Amino acid sequence: MDKPSVPFDNNNDNDNNENSEEKNNDELSAALKTATASVLLRSAPVPENSVTVNGPDFNQQLSLHELLETYSRIGFQASSVGKAIELINKMRKWRLSDEQILPDETEEYKNPLIRSTTKCKIFLGYTSNLVSSGLREIIRYLVQHSLVDVIVTTAGGIEEDFIKCLGPTYLADFQLDGAELRKNGMNRIGNLVVPNDNYCKFEDWVIPILDKLLEEQISKGIIWSPSKVINRLGKEINNPESIYYWAYKNNIPVYCPALTDGSLGDMIYFHTFKNPGLVIDIVSDIKSINQQAVFAKKTGVIILGGGIVKHHICNANLMRNGADYAVYINTGQEFDGSDSGARPDEAVSWGKIRMNAEHVKVYADATIVFPLIVAETFAKDAHKN
Repeated sequence: MDKPSVPFDNNNDNDNNENSEEKNNDELSAALKTATASVLLRSAPVPENSVTVNGPDFNQQLSLHELLETYSRIGFQASSVGKAIELINKMRKWRLSDEQILPDETEEYKNPLIRSTTKCKIFLGYTSNLVSSGLREIIRYLVQHSLVDVIVTTAGGIEEDFIKCLGPTYLADFQLDGAELRKNGMNRIGNLVVPNDNYCKFEDWVIPILDKLLEEQISKGIIWSPSKVINRLGKEINNPESIYYWAYKNNIPVYCPALTDGSLGDMIYFHTFKNPGLVIDIVSDIKSINQQAVFAKKTGVIILGGGIVKHHICNANLMRNGADYAVYINTGQEFDGSDSGARPDEAVSWGKIRMNAEHVKVYADATIVFPLIVAETFAKDAHKN
């Protein structure tokens, strides 16, 4: 009798299952080895000078100084703030006596007393919005106590200081309706507002001064540059709340390559109809600021914001083959190729910051971080007995 037919072979099926299971186990084992090697990759030895990440311990009562001391080890932009504090303190501490006398040094700078009193020249730059804000009082403090040597700002950075001497700026809101503000004669700067009456007061104050400048140009042959105009306005305001009053008093030059780009420019424009002929020469100022850099033994730059302020300072330092220290504070990004957003290393490529310079960019709103930086640098020892 014939053997009954079998619909499938059980022995063959078992063999196939065993082979499939073995294959799956092999694949799983290989995958596990790959994953283990990836996840548990052994670290290279950590360099001995590596800094560990640690934040402030609020189980202890911390002073502002103790808090800021922790910033360099927090990470991200806090560490950049810590680096900015470190570099500004280096700018402030440096003296020519720290360096060896060069073979080609002039006799004047071989004198030990001269060397011990020759400091790093500090350039401070800031945009107009920061004078509109409460940073104005911090900048005034730096100028009042001659803690910086050269200033570069915009037209708004000049006029807003004088306008605040004539009328206050008010805290408001970013969301206020522009059309309604315009109807009510209110000008918005971010979340600040300035009554338009303040600009009318500014016109009443500045036009007679422009008349005097023109008269002295004609009668005395004075050639007015933007820095000379700012110096004169600082003298005329005669108000210790003003940045430029103290710049005038302490003989700190203030450069504004775009002096006409603001309300002051409007006033100069109106003046050309009322009493034409005033000439403001920018050529002498470009020579003057470049010479500030060229003849400095060491330079440091602190730049709040970007635009013309940032470039004007850096370009002056190009004339000496670059600044020795640089601190940028702004929110600009570099992806669009703008100078405002460029990191310090881009300026190194142009010779505006030296190849061996120490530099940092803090990506932050200057109104948040600059008060902290000043507290731990320029103002740190101000009130010690």
